[in-house]
Amino acid sequence: QILLMNIFRGHALPCHPSEYQIDSECYQWSQSDSHGWCCLCSPVKYCTEFRSTSCLSCTEGTFINHPTGRRQCYSCTICDAGSGLKIKTSCTTTSDTVCEPLEGFYCLNSTEDGCMSAQRHTLCQPGQYISQKALTDTECSDCSAGTYSDGTFPSCRPHTQCESMNLQLIKAGTVSTDAQCGEQSSNPTGIVIGVVVGAVIF
Repeated sequence: QILLMNIFRGHALPCHPSEYQIDSECYQWSQSDSHGWCCLCSPVKYCTEFRSTSCLSCTEGTFINHPTGRRQCYSCTICDAGSGLKIKTSCTTTSDTVCEPLEGFYCLNSTEDGCMSAQRHTLCQPGQYISQKALTDTECSDCSAGTYSDGTFPSCRPHTQCESMNLQLIKAGTVSTDAQCGEQSSNPTGIVIGVVVGAVIF
């Protein structure tokens, strides 16, 4: 009797998690109570209390990645090489394309797992090396004495030591070029002296 009195007074037992309560009545949740949609595709007809939502799969080049009431799928993002981007993960009917920077570019506008826009790395000058090239722009540093770089090296390289290879130094190295070596030749000074002495005798 106490239980019946509580029901009539609006104090019924709690509804099941799959139900909701209005006054003292419990009702089953239906798709129409949740905005009329339920699927990861483009709806054709929305559901009601009497029918489920009717859906079509997205076509190639389009996607939907979360439940939606849209009647059209989203267009897949294009990774434009002209903007310094390439495909990291291809688009599917349930996920958008993920882009990443091309070689020689860095990301300007990052997303959770990709990149929306990129810019070309700054070029180092001859006599400098690339001290950092990662998610940010290139950082350049100068080569020290005895080393060189054409601007593309990740570190400066030591000048070639001609003497250690039994070669003659033709042209000394600079911060942007390596030393030039050549084969050892006879002493030109001795030849000149011999010619001069011979001319005096005759």
